[in-house]
Amino acid sequence: MKTPFTRVLAVLELLQSQGQLSGRELAQRVGIDGRTLRRYICLLEEMGIPITTERGRHGGYQLVTGYKLPPMMFNPDEALALSLGLLAVRGLGLAEAAPAVASAQSKLERVLPLGLKTRVRAIVDNTQLDFAERASIRDNQALMVLTAAAQARQRVFLEYRNAKGELKGREFDPFGLVFRTGFWYVAGWCHLRRDTRVFRLDRVDRVKVLMRFFERPTEFDISAFLTRTIATIQREHPVEIWLDTDLKTALTELREGLGVYEPCADGVILRTRTDSIRWFARQLTRLPFDFEIRQPDLLKKALAQHLNHLQKRHNPRRLSL
Repeated sequence: MKTPFTRVLAVLELLQSQGQLSGRELAQRVGIDGRTLRRYICLLEEMGIPITTERGRHGGYQLVTGYKLPPMMFNPDEALALSLGLLAVRGLGLAEAAPAVASAQSKLERVLPLGLKTRVRAIVDNTQLDFAERASIRDNQALMVLTAAAQARQRVFLEYRNAKGELKGREFDPFGLVFRTGFWYVAGWCHLRRDTRVFRLDRVDRVKVLMRFFERPTEFDISAFLTRTIATIQREHPVEIWLDTDLKTALTELREGLGVYEPCADGVILRTRTDSIRWFARQLTRLPFDFEIRQPDLLKKALAQHLNHLQKRHNPRRLSL
């Protein structure tokens, strides 16, 4: 049975989620008459919730935008999603993320009923999300400026330090950002190189928005572009491998950023480059499907040596024959 208090909260939740509603529609949804609705509106205003009233045919009730954040009400699934999202933020390499996450988690728990608060606290205390290796960006300013510039299609001036530590400035049109294998990347048009390029945010020294605008290429896929860029970096050894599986399984067992995957009639072709033949051989030994190394021969030799090492370690008596 609904109590007057729960109906007042229902009015607030509807205004929060639906924006402007007419008095008749609001009353019908909550199951009250117009006179009771007006009394509930007065109660919410006495609680400090700013509500505007517009009379007339197209009038109604709505919360004052930006004046004061209304109370948050979450169901169990929403609270779970928010808590796991806050845990995930810790692994995104954001500067000073831990204090912000702790503060946000504390605010979330303050508005939850006791039973739901206990369940959320159990998630926080007993759950870990492993992001493996990650690089922290110097501060959140570069991320915030670049995402805003990408949204506004606005050019920036970017000071970037390459892998050798050399610092160069350039004008740059940011198309979008992506988080991949522990790093934040921004892709866009580099006016210094006159080409589409990718930059790691942990190597950005300074970024400044310019009063110039650009048109982003239609259907630009930043994730696919990043994959191609990483796969074609001029590393020492070109690699080509036939995988006896489908594309989805190949991406699951290896990883999207490892190289360029090309489905063919009888499997998938993986093309990439590597500086470490021995590391690549170790990745191949854990695959649950057949494969064929087409190049380089050094990788075939390294794979044979690694398999021989594993066999000696796990079955030395058999190999001693």
